[in-house]
Order: sequence, then C-alpha cells, then structure tokens
Amino acid sequence: MNPESDVAASPSGSVRAAAERVRIFDTTLRDGEQAPGFSMDRRAKLRMAQALEALGVDILEAGFPQASPDDFAAVAEIAATLKTTTVCGLARCQHGDIDAAARALEKARHSRIHVFLSTSPLHREHKLGMSKAQVLDTAVAGVERALGRCNEVEFSAEDALRTEPEFLVEVFNAVVAAGATTLNAPDTVGYTTPSEIVELFEYLRRHVQGADRVIFSSHCHDDLGMAVANSLAAVSAGARQVECTINGIGERAGNAALEEVVMALKVRAPRFGVDTRIDTRKLFPTSRLLTRITGQAVPRNKAIVGDNAFAHEAGIHQHGMLKHRGTYEIMRAQDVGIAETRLVLGKHSGRAALRQRLQVLGHAPDEAAMDAIFARFKTLADKKREIHDEDLDAIALGHDPDALGPWHLLQLNSATHLGGSASASVKLAHDDGREASEAAIGDGPVDAVLRAIERATGSELELTDFLVRAVSEGGDAQGQARLTARHAKRDWRGHGVSTDIVEATALAALAIVNRIERQTPAAPPVAVAHL
Repeated sequence: MNPESDVAASPSGSVRAAAERVRIFDTTLRDGEQAPGFSMDRRAKLRMAQALEALGVDILEAGFPQASPDDFAAVAEIAATLKTTTVCGLARCQHGDIDAAARALEKARHSRIHVFLSTSPLHREHKLGMSKAQVLDTAVAGVERALGRCNEVEFSAEDALRTEPEFLVEVFNAVVAAGATTLNAPDTVGYTTPSEIVELFEYLRRHVQGADRVIFSSHCHDDLGMAVANSLAAVSAGARQVECTINGIGERAGNAALEEVVMALKVRAPRFGVDTRIDTRKLFPTSRLLTRITGQAVPRNKAIVGDNAFAHEAGIHQHGMLKHRGTYEIMRAQDVGIAETRLVLGKHSGRAALRQRLQVLGHAPDEAAMDAIFARFKTLADKKREIHDEDLDAIALGHDPDALGPWHLLQLNSATHLGGSASASVKLAHDDGREASEAAIGDGPVDAVLRAIERATGSELELTDFLVRAVSEGGDAQGQARLTARHAKRDWRGHGVSTDIVEATALAALAIVNRIERQTPAAPPVAVAHL
C-alpha cells in the first residue's frame, strides 16, 4: 500500500522521505460515549470535539446520527464547526442510517460516512440471520448508498478477527470495487493477540485487490487488556489508521487509548518508522477535559496521563532521577502536557529527594540539621501516605506538622446564588489570640471562600492551579483540594481534605497562608526612646 508520506531535509541537507503517517481516528464521542457513565450532552460533545481538533486527530467520529435526534443534532453541530478535522458519522448498511448520516454531515468541510456490517460466522447466524452472499450484497449496497453523499466512505467488517480470512478478503474486495477507501478490521470483542493481528493484516494486504489504493484500519477493544498492543501490532503489519479514544474509554473494558498509541509510536519511532500529526503536548489537557466533562476520573496508574505516570516515590528511583532523568523515564512529562515530573515524598523516599524539595521550598539546612529533619520526616512518613509541602515546612522549621498554624478555621458558610455568583463567610483564629471574620462574593463558592480568606488574613493570593479529587468512596466520600497560588513572585502549594469540597478548599488556602506567614520574618520590635 502507499499511504501518503512527505519529504524532509536531512541534517546533511539531502532530501529524504519522511516517516509514513498513521491517521488517528478518534471515536471518543461515539464508541467511547457508549460506555456506561460516559454519556455527554450536545454542548459537552462540541467542546470535546474542538479539543480533539486542536489535538490534531485526523478523523473524528462524532456519533451515530440515526441513534437519536440528539445524536443527530450533535453530529450536525460538530460537522458545521470543525475546520481541519474530517468529521465522520457511523451508519449500519441500511438506507435510513446512511441517509441520516449524510444529512448530519451536510455542512462538514470534509466528511466521512462509516458503514459497518458483521461478517463473522457467529454474527451472520445469530445476529443477522444472513448468508455469506447476503452479507456481500448488503455491504456493497451500503457503500454505494453512502458514495457521493460525503467526501469518503469507510467500511468496517464487524467482528473481523473472528471472520474467516478468505471471506473477509472477499468482502473487502467487493466494497473496494464499490468505492470504499478505508477498510477497518476491528477486534470487536477484544479477543485476539498481537501475533494474530499481524498475520491477518499481512494476509489482507497480500490478497485484497487494490490494497495499495486503500487505508487499512485497526479498531481494538480491551477485553483481554491488549487493545493498545494489538493496535501497534496492526501498524507494524501495515495498518495506517488506528481507531482509538481518549483515556481508552469505550464499550465494556474500553478501546485502545489514543494517548498510549500515539506516545508508543513517538517514543519507539525507530522501530515503527511512522508518525502522527498529534500535538502530544495537548494529550494531558485533553484527557483532563474528558474527566471533567464525564465526571469519571483516570486511574492514578494510567499510562501517559495518570497522576503517577511521571511521579517517583522510591528513594532509589528518585536518586537516579536527580542524577539523570533517563534512568527511570522514557519520555518527558512536558512532551504530553504535564508541567513537570514529581518526586513524591513518602515513606519510600530518600535523603536526596528530601533535600531537593526542601531547597525548592527555600530551606537550606546544614548536614547536622538535615539529619534531624530526615529523622522527623521518616517518622511522619510512616503515618501519612504522602508528605505535602506544608508538612515539610513544619519539619524544617521545627514545628509539629499535626498542629500547623498560626491561622485556624473556626466557621465557614457558603451559598450559591441564582445567576452563578456565590458568597462565603469565614471566621478564623490566630495563635496569638486574634479572631478575624470576613465575607466575600465570588464567581462560585470556591472563588468566594478564597476571597474571604484573603480579606481575613490580609494575604494576597493569585490562584494559578486548582485540582479536586476524591480520596475515598461512597456518599460521604472525602475530597482533596490542591491549590497552587502565587505570592511575592513565588508559587506556594497547599492541600485540604474534607467531605465538603468548599471546606477542603478553605483548608488548602489556609495551608498556603500559614506557610507564607511562618516563613516571613517577624517585624523587629520598635525601639522606644527614653527621655
């Protein structure tokens, strides 16, 4: 086959062929949204579609227009909005489905109708009740119906990996003759293995008539945990389109995760010899946008975009990372849109990582002081899963981390008002005996409580980052708020935990205020002249 490739100048100045491009076909809004718990309304779909276009996906499957009026409207709105990405609508090989997809895609700058039909013996007998001849006729009729109603037609042989290879070739030959330009051989139920994927795609490329004029596509599910591995195997065997989703969401165990496929092709470029047009620096922001839209968090240990993907706690690993990043990381956090690698301080951390973090926080203990700080750190680390900046400040300054002050929260009230504004009032106590009460109005309850705390403590905080996540389960789950704020040209971090997320935010803000006050030298006493 001959998928498009570019030419580029080599360092020596000669012209060389660039790597072949693998097209990224994103189906987050169709196959991904079908998963329980991931439904999105029309506004959320449009927002996600725009982020995916900015990410650089080649084809975006916006939905299944015939499924519902709302799905039709979402596909139509996305089609009318996107400028560079091909917008695709799914359709069964039925006139009604294909016509609905064509109408939904009318305003697309570049459109694709994706028709599909089951081909495996199991599906032919129990799902379709069709013979091989009927499947062939229906597939051809579907492609011919879609042809001329969009810019291009893709055909998918549902359950291709459990279809007789000879019959799959027969079906693909027929749909190519009818005008399909992309052939998808999906592992619909996540059943196959990488070696089997390689065998099938090599077989298809040898036997499908006109194979050099079409794009072969891989669409893998993760039922046995091999969706990404199978997708990469398909690429190694000549597939030049991969169908995938952000965070790997999708039916049952999900689809191949876009971010994992893309970064594997990038990190192992010498092995695969292909590239994509994905802006990898937008992978993490796009992943987090999806979690905010759906309310479904990414597991901490998720590859590429999980909280732990670029975090190190073990002392041996941290020591290696401080010497050379390549000792324990095969890609940079910044390459996927994460600000920096984190050396997480906990019971497995060593002295080198502790010293490095203390220096970042403005502490420079000598060796004797470091011995005492490290001992206190290890004692505290045995009690807590993770040590935070405010804990380190307290240890370095000789304070009790469990009794941090000087400000303490006595009362907190917040209310959200019609129209989107909110108000909050706080009552604080200081270790010197003072009490302060203030109220404020903000864009939301979090903004309002931050403003109230600023007024009560006399601090000026410029919020630069805010993250909320659950740290337990159930109706009374605790939430953790992490804040980063700029004060006096320096970033300060704080965290708070509570079953009330507004209270958790208040505690995180107070942690920052307290850190600033503890590290600010006290004003010298005023000299009094005795006359």
